[in-house]
Amino acid sequence: MTKKAELVFIPMPGMGHLVSTVQLAKLLVDLNSNLSITVLTSKSPYDGKVSAYVDSLTAAASTTSRIKFINLPHPDPDADIFKFMSSLVQTQLPLVKEAVTNIVELSNSVPESPRLAGFVLDMFLTAFAELANEFGVPSYAFYTSGAAFLGFQFYTQVLNDEQNVDFVELKDPDTEFIIQSYINPVSIKLFPTEMFSPASITFLLNMARGLREMKGIMVNTFSELESHAVETLSNGKLQQIPPVYPVGPILDLTGSSQVHDNYDTIMQWLDEQPGSSVVFLCFGSKGSFSVDQVIEIANALQQSRHRFLWSLRRPGEQVKGKKGSPTDYENVEEVLPEGFLDRMAGIGMVIGWAPQVAILGHPAIGGFVSHCGWNSTLESIWLGVPMAAWPLYAEQRTNAFLLVEELGLAVEIKMDYKNYGDEVEIVKADKIENGIRRLMEQDSDVRKRMKEMSDKSRKALTNSGSSHSTLYRFIDDIINNIHK
Repeated sequence: MTKKAELVFIPMPGMGHLVSTVQLAKLLVDLNSNLSITVLTSKSPYDGKVSAYVDSLTAAASTTSRIKFINLPHPDPDADIFKFMSSLVQTQLPLVKEAVTNIVELSNSVPESPRLAGFVLDMFLTAFAELANEFGVPSYAFYTSGAAFLGFQFYTQVLNDEQNVDFVELKDPDTEFIIQSYINPVSIKLFPTEMFSPASITFLLNMARGLREMKGIMVNTFSELESHAVETLSNGKLQQIPPVYPVGPILDLTGSSQVHDNYDTIMQWLDEQPGSSVVFLCFGSKGSFSVDQVIEIANALQQSRHRFLWSLRRPGEQVKGKKGSPTDYENVEEVLPEGFLDRMAGIGMVIGWAPQVAILGHPAIGGFVSHCGWNSTLESIWLGVPMAAWPLYAEQRTNAFLLVEELGLAVEIKMDYKNYGDEVEIVKADKIENGIRRLMEQDSDVRKRMKEMSDKSRKALTNSGSSHSTLYRFIDDIINNIHK
């Protein structure tokens, strides 16, 4: 009899993690009719868009679908996001156990129902593996960043555990590290700022240790994009690393997570612009700048004379000691140079929250000034839009390094940008303008390489493509491991 398998997915309640996890679940069940997935979601106390997206998943769920969504409560927000993630696990452990127990009981009572085959855990939530062990099933991780940064995490964990390197004490900005998953030495100035905080470095090191304990790690990348990193993680030279499955690019190209009130206005404006003539500036769901920096960006755009579409957002309010997500300005003129919108009328458009996929896919877009979040990077690659790197937080500096120095898919605006604590710097208009001009060169090598990589990204998920084949291999591993 054909084995039927049930996987339990537990994503992190953040848009960058949740959306790609849901897309991965849809892709897997489409590839194998004997696979079912239960996604245990939770809303975010920090971001209303996450809550709205979770509600939309529950509302759209069909009783006959092989993907089910169960919404779990979340703990109160914490000023320290890493403490929040730890409390999320502790709060939800008994609730996850109850949900999985129901799956197992149904499987035992109804012979034709799927058997529990494993957990697929967000990269930040590997602590749920202890529950999978109780049920006697393996845990896999879904890593929503790139393969090179996965290698970075393993490397820094080894440095700490085996060589007693204390990253909090590293003060020399000229320090470089030879990290196997990168071709070139990586400057400490490009490390995530969380590496230098005692509270967050402990979480990140434990995260790497947890990833090593997984049965396998699905990574949202494709072999042709990160060939060096994928080979490094797969050739057996790095000890105690589970099998890595490059399964990307996993994207939500329908924009279902990006409902936007001004969608028609934006698209109509883009329809009126020449092909590849507009530079799009957007810095992710958490990206925002001070008024001083906004003025420098505005001056750079005016000096460049390129057409532009700029997603400009107000820095978030403090929520219980933590900075909340950015919001839209009621009146953007309050932060722009006086008369800027009048001078730029017909040349540029300033908006709030942006329907990013739809914009990047419009033929008028010729370049993308980005924070280099991994999902945004994959979207830009898929749609063939060259990038200008201006990373803001988390692993975005190493993403920018990969794109600019290793892959040649982006130009640099400010790769080692500082925007934390008392070290927020102001990037001057001339530097921004220079990056925009290089980005918008129509016959540049960066543009040509991005077009080639775009073609490869699409082939990766077609029949017999690299990621398509890897997804089938993952499903085979799941089915074959089901207890008799």
